[in-house]
Amino acid sequence: IFLGLLLAGITFLFLALSFSLVYTRVQNGNPPIQLPGIFVFNTLILIGSSLTLMWAKKSYLNDHTENYTRALQLTIGLTLFFLIAQSIGWYQLFQQESTLEQSNALGYLYLISFVHFGHVIAGLPFLILFVRTAKRRMVEPVSVLVYFSDPEKKLKLKLLTIYWHFLDVLWIYLVLFFWINYLVR
Repeated sequence: IFLGLLLAGITFLFLALSFSLVYTRVQNGNPPIQLPGIFVFNTLILIGSSLTLMWAKKSYLNDHTENYTRALQLTIGLTLFFLIAQSIGWYQLFQQESTLEQSNALGYLYLISFVHFGHVIAGLPFLILFVRTAKRRMVEPVSVLVYFSDPEKKLKLKLLTIYWHFLDVLWIYLVLFFWINYLVR
């Protein structure tokens, strides 16, 4: 229930920000905002991180210890890559002199992408915790069996996977929203 409420709250936050951007842009006659190409590339990175997390979940369900930890580590790596690439995207916006002085609607791009960035960062400690716990607990065959048969771990992994997929779908929505917003002049 908590995760559902959290995701609903995040959804309404981003919908409110999206509608506010459209309203501000129309009211002030601001020009459309063009996303740097790296934002589209970031979409691929996030999709990749969702796929590796699905691989981790499948490996967990099939008791594949090495694949499980490898998939979680790869998910963390892709997440860090996304965060770096997102920072590069913001840098590119600054290089294009896309500042708040140019357009107050541009502030929404920075705000929306930064809030998403924050939600990704919020999920990262949980991924790291899964890897640390797995490495600490999966040392011998018996501990591996106990780890993989723990219903609480299974539930936590399921909730983390739902949250991660949600962030990916949200990012895809945002990129499409800004792209459509750019096309509508």
